[in-house]
Amino acid sequence: MKKYILAIDQGTTSSRALLFDASFQIVGVGQHEFVQHFPNNGWVEHDAEELWESTLKSCHDAIDAAGKNLGSSISAQDIAGIGITNQRETTVVWDRLTGKPIANAIVWQDRRTAEYCDGLRRAGHEPMVQEATGLLIDSYFSASKLRWLLDNVPNARTRAEAGELAFGTIDSFLLWRLSGGKSHCTDATNASRTQLFNIISQEWDERLLTLFGIPDSLLPQVKDCASDFGTTDPALFGARIPIAGMIGDQQAAAFGQCCFDAGMAKSTYGTGCFLLMNTGANIVRSEHRLLSTVAYRLNGVATYAVEGSIFMAGATMQWIRDGLKLIDDAAASEALAIETGDELSVYLVPAFTGLGAPYWDAEARGALYGLTRDTGIKEVVTAGLLSVCYQTRDLVEAIRGDGATLENLRVDGGMANNDWVMQKLADVLGCTVQRPTLVETTALGAAYMACLQLGLVESLDALAARWQLDSSWQQVQSEDWRVRHYTGWLEAVDRTRSSG
Repeated sequence: MKKYILAIDQGTTSSRALLFDASFQIVGVGQHEFVQHFPNNGWVEHDAEELWESTLKSCHDAIDAAGKNLGSSISAQDIAGIGITNQRETTVVWDRLTGKPIANAIVWQDRRTAEYCDGLRRAGHEPMVQEATGLLIDSYFSASKLRWLLDNVPNARTRAEAGELAFGTIDSFLLWRLSGGKSHCTDATNASRTQLFNIISQEWDERLLTLFGIPDSLLPQVKDCASDFGTTDPALFGARIPIAGMIGDQQAAAFGQCCFDAGMAKSTYGTGCFLLMNTGANIVRSEHRLLSTVAYRLNGVATYAVEGSIFMAGATMQWIRDGLKLIDDAAASEALAIETGDELSVYLVPAFTGLGAPYWDAEARGALYGLTRDTGIKEVVTAGLLSVCYQTRDLVEAIRGDGATLENLRVDGGMANNDWVMQKLADVLGCTVQRPTLVETTALGAAYMACLQLGLVESLDALAARWQLDSSWQQVQSEDWRVRHYTGWLEAVDRTRSSG
């Protein structure tokens, strides 16, 4: 009997693979970081070959680690299937014959097409785009990145129109490589982040393809999140393994958090911070510049969500560690924050690649405010941690402004392990913050999708019954504290904005 599910979690700073057993316990993990490329101001790229190589190596490492942990080697014959989750919006174009990318992948954080997107907005196209996709026109999404590649890589547009090239977000590129070039597919969640997919009709939208100048021959087939995506090339693992699940990373985290009912919400603290609230069968049109998106699609039926996207969360702490070299590792930040106390008046606005929701200011750049002679390392580090809490509050205020009630927020991602941050998050938001026993919810969501497709779990209710609470936090600071500190944050953001 095949006992294991392999979940691939290809993120913005590292590729990871986790092997789950039948009880969804992690028995093996592999992880490899890769190089971040910044060729120009506001540009962010990845070498797609390195993404592939780091992913494949992580898979083998996870399988090997599981064998060591369990005291018995594991082979491809023991793995029932693979689920894939991935950094969304990041754009790759590759040669259909060789599988080789024609250029580096343009990462979701990249802002090179901001001016082009501004032109589309000024020309009055945003209402149509938002109605079809649920998204605001922004360089964050894939469409403008894909257009840039077609227009700036020599012969790319000509080759695309001739059917020689393929486009995909990272899930599609990994699937192509895993299947030996036999599967060119994506799922509805990743498709919904390209700005080319109509979330109402659940099809690629011809109006959007025309607007952005994208040949439809480039596009992958869109499937349910739990679906038959083909099998792996037997040369990779020694035998064919079904690829049975695919879902964008933030939707995967919400699925892993079992946010299956309308009104349930999660916030993931990885490279960025992404808050999703399930809206059920209804597409909620935010009046506060949040996004409408596909939460998941099963059996041809889409469930929707409203989302707020923050570009810098864990990446802020990575900058403090690697750029400023103020700490040796992220874990050291908690002790410094405790030492700093609760009355910090220093604000770090991490607009390194612009501000995401609800501001959508691509030209804003990071800044530190409130520095005095006694400001030191611990204050700057603590300001970085608090910036994540304040940015989450920005999203929650937008959600509340749209009429929704948010009393409980499920959290996950690396920073969710920082108890100090979670307490401050509850203080800043004024709601209950809940952390599950298993915070690897992104990989878990991908594993759940594969299991649904393979018939290894019966229903969403069966999955929901597995969710377990580890810790929860309620507001302990006074309302005066909450108002004063958030007001200081809003003033700092206003000074940072490009129009401020």
